[in-house]
Amino acid sequence: MLLGLQNVTFEFGARTIVEDATWHIQPNERIGLIGYNGTGKSTLLKVLNGQYTPAKGTVEKGRETTIGFLHQDLLGFDTEDSILEVALGAFVRVKELEKELEVMGEELAKTGDEKLANDYAELLHEMDVLDGYSIHHRTEEILQGLGFTNAELHKPYKNFSGGWRMRVLLAKMILQHPDVLLLDEPTNHLDLPSIEWLEKYLAHYQGSVVIVSHDRFFLDRMTTKIVELYQQQLHIYSGNYSFYEKEKEIRIDMQKKAFENQQDYIRQQERFVERFKAKASKAAQAQSIVKRLDKLDRIEDVEIERPNMRINFAVERQPGKIICTLKHVSKRFKDVEIVKNTGAEIDRGDKIALIGANGKGKSTLLRIIAGAETFEGEREWGHNVMESFYAQHQLEALNMTNDILEEMKDARSGKNDLELRALLGSFLFSGDTVEKKIKVLSGGEKARVALAKVIASKANFLMLDEPTNHLDIHSVDLLVEALNKYEGSLILVSHDRYFISRIANKIWEIDNHQIREFKGSYAEWEDWKERRDKAEAESKKLVAAAPKVEKIEVKIEKTPEKNISNDAKKELQKLKSRFKQLEEKLSILNTNKNTLENKLADPTVYGDKSKFITAESEYKKAVEELNAANAEYEKVFEQIMEMESSAS
Repeated sequence: MLLGLQNVTFEFGARTIVEDATWHIQPNERIGLIGYNGTGKSTLLKVLNGQYTPAKGTVEKGRETTIGFLHQDLLGFDTEDSILEVALGAFVRVKELEKELEVMGEELAKTGDEKLANDYAELLHEMDVLDGYSIHHRTEEILQGLGFTNAELHKPYKNFSGGWRMRVLLAKMILQHPDVLLLDEPTNHLDLPSIEWLEKYLAHYQGSVVIVSHDRFFLDRMTTKIVELYQQQLHIYSGNYSFYEKEKEIRIDMQKKAFENQQDYIRQQERFVERFKAKASKAAQAQSIVKRLDKLDRIEDVEIERPNMRINFAVERQPGKIICTLKHVSKRFKDVEIVKNTGAEIDRGDKIALIGANGKGKSTLLRIIAGAETFEGEREWGHNVMESFYAQHQLEALNMTNDILEEMKDARSGKNDLELRALLGSFLFSGDTVEKKIKVLSGGEKARVALAKVIASKANFLMLDEPTNHLDIHSVDLLVEALNKYEGSLILVSHDRYFISRIANKIWEIDNHQIREFKGSYAEWEDWKERRDKAEAESKKLVAAAPKVEKIEVKIEKTPEKNISNDAKKELQKLKSRFKQLEEKLSILNTNKNTLENKLADPTVYGDKSKFITAESEYKKAVEELNAANAEYEKVFEQIMEMESSAS
C-alpha cells in the first residue's frame, strides 16, 4: 500500500465529510473519486495529502511514498520566471548539480586537483543516474503535449491566464513523477487535444493516480476503480465509471428487495405474536419471536439522495428561421489571427458545438456572436431573436458583494421576489440561503447562480461557454436533459465530450482561420475525422509510392524494311501509335491526380462528409489509373525496343 485511510472520521466545521472510512491506494491504480457537489471530494484529497488531520483514525503513508497534488489553490503562485523554468523546478537536485558542476569545473580547470577531479566524476555519475542531461527535452515535450508552442516556453509565467498556469503546474507535477498523483478536476483547464494527450500519458504513468472529475469520458478511459463519497461513507467499485453506474443500480435494487423481503418477514412474525401472545400454549413461542426480532440486524431502506436541480429553459417567443448570420468576419489580436474573412449561419433548431484546441479562438468567436467582442465584418440577428450569453468567466463576472437574490434581480428578468425565490429553489437555493453573499459560494454554487440568471432571461438563443465547469456529473446530466428539451437554438463551447455528444446536432471548428461546419453529431464527426486522417495518411503513402513520370525521349530509328516482315511492321506501327497515346494519357492523368490532391487538401471539403468521401474515392481511382498507365507505358516501350533490336 502506498497511501490510505484507516477508520478515518473527518469533520469540516460542523459538517462530517467521512465517518469511519477505510481506503487503501495500491501501486499503479487508476482511481476516480466521485460524489455530488459539496460532499467534500477536494477536502478528502487534502486529508490524503496531510493538509488536514482527521478527528479519528489515521492517514497511512509509506515511508518512501511521494505525493503530487494538483488543485485550484495552486493558482495563487506567481513568478517572473518563464514557464519552462517553472516546469524545470521539478528537477531540484539536477538543477543543484548543474550549478555545482559549473563551479567545480571552473575550479578544476585552474587547479587540476586530484580529489576535486574525483568529486567532479561522482557528481557527473549522479547526474547520469538522474538522467539530468535530458530534462530540457522531457520538459519541452510535456509542455508541448499540454498545448504550449515553442515560442511560449520562454514567456513569463505571470503573463498566462489561470487555465494555462494550471497546465504548467500539471507539467511540473508529472515531471516530478510522484508515486501517487492526486488530480482535482484536471480537465477543467484543458482543451480536447490536451485531454487526449493527458489520457495517453497517464495510461502509461508508472504510479498511482486519483482523479476528481465531472468528465465521464475521461473517467471511463482513465479509471479501473471508482470510489464514491456518498452520505459520509466511501463506496468502492472495481471498474470504470460506466461499470460503477450499472453496479450501483444493481446494489440499490438488491438492497431494496432485501429490505422489502425483511419487512414482509417482520410483519408476518409480528402478526403471529399479536395473534398468539395471549394463548398459553403459544405464549413461549411468541416471546421467542419477539426476542428474535429485537436481535434482528435491520436492513435500511435505500433511496438515492441527490441534489436535483429543476432546470427548465423557457422560451418566451419563437424567432424566425435564421438566428444569426456572420459575413466576412475577421479578428486578430496583435500578431495572432483568429478568423479571416469567414462566414457562417445559425438556423432555428441548431445546437452547435464549437470545438478545437485552445488558442484557436472558440471563446472569441462566441463573444463576436454575442456582441461582446469588436471585429471586422458583419453580424446580423434574425427576426425576434432573444439571446442570452453564459460566458466562461461568468462566475468571476458575478458581483461578489451581492447576495444571491440581489444578483438575480440584476438579471432584469421582470420577475418579483417570490418568483425569483421559486426559481432559485429549483437551483437548490432555498430559504435563507438566497441571502448568502456571492463571495462565499463554492465554484459549483456560483455556476448554479449564473445558470439561473440565463434561465430567467427566457431567451430563444443561448450562447454557452464551458457551462459544465464546476458542475458534478449528476448536474451535467440534468443540464443535458434540460437542453435537449429546450425549444430554442444554442451554440456552446465545451471540452466535455460526453456533454457535446449528447447535445450537438452540428459541429463548428475553426480551421485555418475559417469556420468549418459539419452537419451531424459529435460521434459522427469523430468517425469522419478518423476516416479523414486515415485517408490523408494513405494519400501521402500513395503519393510517395507512385512512380514519378518523366518524359522519356525515345529515338526510334527507321529500320531497313528488308529485315522486317509485313506483319511485324504492322505490329511495330501499332506499338508506336499506342506509345504516343500513352504519353498523352499519362500527361492528362498526372494533371488530374494533382488537381484531386489539391482538392483533398482543401479544408472546405472537410465540412461536407459526402464531398470528402467522393474526393477520396476519385483520388484513389486516379492513382490506380496512373499506375496502370505507367506499367503499360513501360511494357510498350520494352516491346518496341525488342522488335527493333531483333530487326537490326
